[in-house]
This record gives sequence, structure tokens and C-alpha cells, in this order.
Amino acid sequence: MDDQLRPTAATVFDALGADYERAFAGSAAHRASLQRLLTRLAPHSRILDVGSGTGRPTAQSLADAGHDVLGVDVSPVMVDLAAHQVPGATFQCADIRELVLEDESFDAVCVYFSLLQMSRAEQSRLLHRLGRSLRHGGHLVVATVPLDVEDVGAVFMGQKVHVTSFGADEFTSVVTGAGLAVEWEQNSVFTPSHPEAVPEPHLFLHCVRLSRTGMIDGCWSAQRRWPGARGTDEGARPLGRRNGGGPPARRRTWADGTMSSEASTRT
Repeated sequence: MDDQLRPTAATVFDALGADYERAFAGSAAHRASLQRLLTRLAPHSRILDVGSGTGRPTAQSLADAGHDVLGVDVSPVMVDLAAHQVPGATFQCADIRELVLEDESFDAVCVYFSLLQMSRAEQSRLLHRLGRSLRHGGHLVVATVPLDVEDVGAVFMGQKVHVTSFGADEFTSVVTGAGLAVEWEQNSVFTPSHPEAVPEPHLFLHCVRLSRTGMIDGCWSAQRRWPGARGTDEGARPLGRRNGGGPPARRRTWADGTMSSEASTRT
């Protein structure tokens, strides 16, 4: 399709509006991810919510907990809804790819399913910029649909879209390549509440920005991902804690995301 004829993300989400929030309101994995993040934030943290949508549940959960939240979305309709629904946060209508982000200016960044209408190169560049915008030891939470697809046409909630993503292992490699260590991951399958919806795989990664020495709170990160850190907090372990004075052996990288031929655009 000619790029001039292709619907933009702003056009798609202007059309969806509040229907989008209703369709994804039942995502228990999204809410569990937010609750995990909240337990790791210092009081009054400064947080960037990329692709903030209607403001719920992400910006609302964080603002209600007393944090300073900036939501950025390319859709004017979504920004208006968010500003009305979540007055405790600040929202800006902008393309995150073009927004100036100061280095080490946020304690946490949330990116819930807001990359999928970007090219792979754009996703990678943005994750590097977001990583640099975090203070050392800051948290990045990112969620995607882990499918190996590139510029694939689809219909999402009645709207024509083009979707690009990575398989789970490749996406994790892009994230760790941005100077981030994956502390925890969760794979789930979710069916949005919409007549045209189909089950879609979701991958959630909770990451932390490495210090300049490649350590996290005095712990080595030899490979930036601990094989037990997935599924639930009970199964998660700290990354690469030193034993006997040296970094641990490099361990293999794995992922158990469910694959599907369908893809979402964000949640």
C-alpha cells in the first residue's frame, strides 16, 4: 500500500477511542505487570507512559499511587480522553519518535503495546532512546505481541493496520541491546472484548537500566537475563549475583511465548 494511503496510528486510534479501553480492560496480565512495577518504585517517581491511550489503566494506576506521570500519545482523541479521565497525570499529543527526551530524566518508562505500528529499526532506535532517558537503576516495562512479522496488513477492531513485531527472543535481544537487563518476564494469551477479536499472545518484560559498570545494585549482569526470571514473582531471581568474587557463567536465553498468526497494535 502507498504510504500516503496507509492509515496512520493517530487515525486508527482516533477512530477507536474509548472502545479500545473497553476491549482491553480485562487484561489481568497488564494489571499484574503494573502492580509489580508499583512495588519497585520510590515515592513520587517520575514516569513516562509511551502510547498512553485513554490513560487507563496505566497512567491512572501510577498517578493514583502518587507518582508524577507524563503520558504521550499520537492520537488527539486518546489524549483528550486521558486528560479527562486521569486529571492527576499530564498528557501530551506527540509522536514519541520525534519527542526530545533528556538523558536520565525518568525513574520509569512504560511501553505497553505501543511499538507495533513502527518499523523494526524505529522500535530499536526508540528503545535505545528510552533506555538513555532512564536514570541508572530505573525501570522500563515493555509489552508486545511476540510474532515474527514485518509490515503485515491486518484488521484490528474494524480498523485496517500494518503491524511489525519481533519473535520473543529477538525482541528480548533488542531490549538488552539498549543497555537494559531483563529482571522478569511473563507470557500470556489474551482475547480482547470485541466481536472481531481473536486470541493474541502477549509478552511483558520488566527491565532495569544498567549502571555504567554493567552492574545492578552491586550485582553483575553477565548476560542481562536470568533464566528463572519469568512467569510469576515466585519464579523470578535477581540477575547474575556474584558468587565467590566473579560474575556467573553466561546462561542460555529462552522464551516460551505462544505464537499466533494474528497481531494486536497495543494495549
